[in-house]
Amino acid sequence: MAQDLESLTKFLGENRGKRKFKQSVELAINFKNIDLAKQDNRLNLEVLLPNGKGRVRKIGIFAGDKNMIAEAERNGIEIIRDTEIQSTAADSQRMTALLQYELVAQPNLMPVIAKSMGQFLGPRNKMPKPLLGNVNMEGIVSDLNRRIVIRSKGKNLPTVHCIVGNEDMEPEKIYGNIQEVLGAVNKRIGPNHIKSVYVKLTMSHPMRYI
Repeated sequence: MAQDLESLTKFLGENRGKRKFKQSVELAINFKNIDLAKQDNRLNLEVLLPNGKGRVRKIGIFAGDKNMIAEAERNGIEIIRDTEIQSTAADSQRMTALLQYELVAQPNLMPVIAKSMGQFLGPRNKMPKPLLGNVNMEGIVSDLNRRIVIRSKGKNLPTVHCIVGNEDMEPEKIYGNIQEVLGAVNKRIGPNHIKSVYVKLTMSHPMRYI
């Protein structure tokens, strides 16, 4: 049976503020009766949390277009220019720093990014998202600070994990985010394949949600 908002509020209240850093609130979803050996059954869902993740992530863009670069600068986005891709790929320290960013890219740069950085970024699920259609940088910043990706890890791990907020957020907002995630997963695989769901803070014991 799903936990109600009151139970979630009590759990968060008992566990927040116990560490010297701001803990994330995380969701673990365990599956049953689903063959993850079949590629079609694996999850690779992008979900926009209605109440955000509770933190502002650094955003980086690979771009060469002058207008796109100018708008990115106005919105405080880190820019990796098209002329810098090769040198960035050769700089291990800078590549490691990119893992802390939400990355997007001008679409025509994706082939060279894949060739130069794919072996490093790909296995870490950090390949940039191409910006298709009319680009609104302010909207992109907003979406990336709400966006999570729910991805199966492999055929032998019938579980997925994701962030649904942090300990400073109001329980109502975290609850709304959890419901959004579960709705997206249910739509993709069906509710009969969810075995259990747990909520935890980064360093807390988990609470069974379903």
